[in-house]
Amino acid sequence: MRIAVTYENGQIFQHFGHTENFKIYDVSEGKVTDSKVIGNNGTGHGALATLLAESGVDVLICGGIGGGAQMALAQAGIKLYGGVTGDADAAVEALLKENLNYNPDVKCDHHGEHHEHGNCGSGGCGSSCGH
Repeated sequence: MRIAVTYENGQIFQHFGHTENFKIYDVSEGKVTDSKVIGNNGTGHGALATLLAESGVDVLICGGIGGGAQMALAQAGIKLYGGVTGDADAAVEALLKENLNYNPDVKCDHHGEHHEHGNCGSGGCGSSCGH
């Protein structure tokens, strides 16, 4: 299994469509066997799902994510765990232990570009992004 996490400075980056890096974890028999950080190759939003699919990713852990990106991930066969905050490595370990705290109804609508993306997580992006 291969898990991707939106990644910035060891933490889960809170806006999928604007993430510049993913940390990719290779998992075998319930344990992380390798990890590396990859860039987004200058792509954003829907194209990121294609990048992840081409990288062989099975699962994505992220903060906020919009509906279009969710659909693109679903079409690529990538399982989504959204609305997650905190340390990226700890989130992967929690997922492997089947106790990851995530929001199955995560939404993030950022089409009115009037807010600060850097603090998206503190604006409630993990549930329904209404800031």
